[in-house]
Amino acid sequence: MSAATAWGVVEAQQAPPTPRRAPSSSALTELQRQVAEQAREIEALKQSMAQQESRYGELERSLAENRNASDRATAAATAATVAVDSRPVVSAPPRAIQVGQAPSQDARLNVAPLFEQPGILTPKGSMVLEPSLQYAYSSSNQVALVGYTIIPSLLIGLVDVRQVKQNTLTSALTGRFGITNRFEIEARVPYVYRSNSTVSREIFTGSAIDNVFETSGRSLGDAEVTARYQLNEGDASTPYMIGTLRFKSRTGKDPFEVVTDCVTRCVGNTTGTGLPLDLPTGSGFYTLQPGLTWLFPSDPVVFFGSFSYAHNFKRSNVSREVRDGAREFLGDFKAGDILGMNFGMGLALNDKSSFSIGVDLNSVGRVKQNGLPVPGSVRTQLATLMLGYSYRYDAKRTVNISVGAGLTRDTPDLTLTARIPFSF
Repeated sequence: MSAATAWGVVEAQQAPPTPRRAPSSSALTELQRQVAEQAREIEALKQSMAQQESRYGELERSLAENRNASDRATAAATAATVAVDSRPVVSAPPRAIQVGQAPSQDARLNVAPLFEQPGILTPKGSMVLEPSLQYAYSSSNQVALVGYTIIPSLLIGLVDVRQVKQNTLTSALTGRFGITNRFEIEARVPYVYRSNSTVSREIFTGSAIDNVFETSGRSLGDAEVTARYQLNEGDASTPYMIGTLRFKSRTGKDPFEVVTDCVTRCVGNTTGTGLPLDLPTGSGFYTLQPGLTWLFPSDPVVFFGSFSYAHNFKRSNVSREVRDGAREFLGDFKAGDILGMNFGMGLALNDKSSFSIGVDLNSVGRVKQNGLPVPGSVRTQLATLMLGYSYRYDAKRTVNISVGAGLTRDTPDLTLTARIPFSF
């Protein structure tokens, strides 16, 4: 390379850069326009996001309200068929259906009834007829020692040993009618068949042979009338409270109307078994029973129970007929009052069948004659473990079956009940 050429290159490298041309006013205006448009778009996006957030909040509130309404409706529908019947609760709110959720074919939970005091009301203007059949079996052993002991292992006298086996079959027709949506009346008419077999060795005979004494009775039982009123508006957090008032007549044959095979007290007959020759089918006393039933739905189960007090009215100038046509005057009689309670729970197995379990407790007071307790009469405690199954055949008919097992000696060993309510 020549010196002139090299020097030219050096001068070219040391020459200052050519200054950048300032943008024109039109280009600056265009840039400002683009920035302003982007600012407007950003503001529009902010407003859209705020609207979306507001709409999202409204959807959340609506979803929560629908969920609460659905829970309340489900709880009300659950309580609508509990405890002791398959009839709907009258004041249940309409079921809320969430968007996108298909309604079920039948929202009611049909819980198997267990006890005699149903807690469900019949809707206004509706009627329910319920035929039922109940079988009860009980057995007991009674030992009477007549004599005196010289030493604890030696008895001088007679031993009376009795085995009593009782069978009771009760068929009944119950009718319920809804006066209002919160008030109903019920009437029940039973027909009772009873049979007893007593295996014993009679006192005063000294016999070593067992004798069998059999007796039976069949007749109309004690008719009943009941009124029920729903006291409050229950929901998922508050139990339904229903007040009841039951009046029981004495249309059945009472214990003082049957002929007794007396032992010592009867006129003209100083021997015998002391047992009735035919069996009564009623209690022989008018009874008034107030009560309170509660139902508490807690998905998927329903808890229920009741408290009651049965007052038996006193009868005056009572006498009984004994063998050979004689009558024995007994005076005034007062059957013991009954303090009762029961509780249990029901669980729906599917939309047609359900299962229930519960316990029924009753405390029966002492029987009084002429104002004094009858000798040998004590307060009696009754307890029954109940299991029930229910199947809804269709919208008008339900099959209910329950079985009870006695938990105390004075309670029937076995109780089987079948009921088929028909709605109209």
